Amino acid sequence: MKPKQREGVGVVCPNRYDWKRLEQFATAIFVRAGVSTRDAETVARSLVHADLRGVHSHGLARMPVYVERISGGLIDFSKAPVILRKAGATAVVDGMNHLGAVVGEAALQTAIEIAGKNGTAIVGVRCSNHFGACSYYAEQAIQKGMILFVMSNAPQTMAPTGGIRPFFGSNPIAAGIPAGSAPPFLLDMATTVAARGKIALARKKGEAIPKGWAIDERGRDTTDPAEALRGALLPIGGAKGYGIAMFVDILCGLLAGAGYGPGVHSLYDNDEHPQNVGHFFWALQIESFMPLPLFQQRMDQYIQQIKAEPKAEGREEILIPGEWEWRTAKERQVSGVPLPDTVVCELAALGSTWGVELEDARIQ
Repeated sequence: MKPKQREGVGVVCPNRYDWKRLEQFATAIFVRAGVSTRDAETVARSLVHADLRGVHSHGLARMPVYVERISGGLIDFSKAPVILRKAGATAVVDGMNHLGAVVGEAALQTAIEIAGKNGTAIVGVRCSNHFGACSYYAEQAIQKGMILFVMSNAPQTMAPTGGIRPFFGSNPIAAGIPAGSAPPFLLDMATTVAARGKIALARKKGEAIPKGWAIDERGRDTTDPAEALRGALLPIGGAKGYGIAMFVDILCGLLAGAGYGPGVHSLYDNDEHPQNVGHFFWALQIESFMPLPLFQQRMDQYIQQIKAEPKAEGREEILIPGEWEWRTAKERQVSGVPLPDTVVCELAALGSTWGVELEDARIQ
């Protein structure tokens, strides 16, 4: 479906938005672009999830390029993801080049179902697209009382240690583990020092990036996000991060049957090729080891012990992985989501094109 251009509609750049109405805004645009309501809601939830957690690089900032690729016929939402094979506690899902979040949820539900019967599940995914923040899937598994390890490969952004040209993607990994009354453990990280989306966002905002994030095309350190995007991102921990990124690419790409290395095509500046991203889900049923309430109690005690450790000078508390984002999401569900001005302007323009008012989501 082609968008209807609305004339005479100004682009407003307010600050805070109701998260539910942001989901409705995004859903409406995806539906008008031809996506089914159910699938549109899934993608909208995944994007707003990231903005709620303060990870704007993986939030609604990605929506314009999603819509662009839908309109260009580079994403095929006419066929649902399918399970190619099942063997014991393993499965392979073909995403059929559908929207990444839809593919990711299909793989997650497959993993949860298999783990519920077998105690564990490993699901490889091929023929997918950018599927948002890994934490979106880990959080859902946590709510089911399961442990989830999820990873994805990505288009070329990282140079191997000793090289200057991008070969690997930022290849993120996440692990979600439920607790009881304490916040859950939710580690979600790129294997680059910073995600490419953060550098792209810095370029939009006209801000410099920290030294050590990236190199330019000649392999020199740079704080210019434009030079960084033309050059390469650096792995976390030097050669250790490079090794982890390669490990992720082997599982998500080679083993799952998806693209790998240069075979994973870019989300941006690519109007010819489907992305063929690969994902990898490992789910673990806690009840196979011990009663869930007992494990949650042990997690709470463990987290309390960590928080009771002596604090460094100037530090009021010790946070566990994902706790800052967990608190941020709780606060923003009440007070609203503050989107960056550049993202607001892009979304307002996108809404104007498709006949959906971003202003309706603003908190008055």
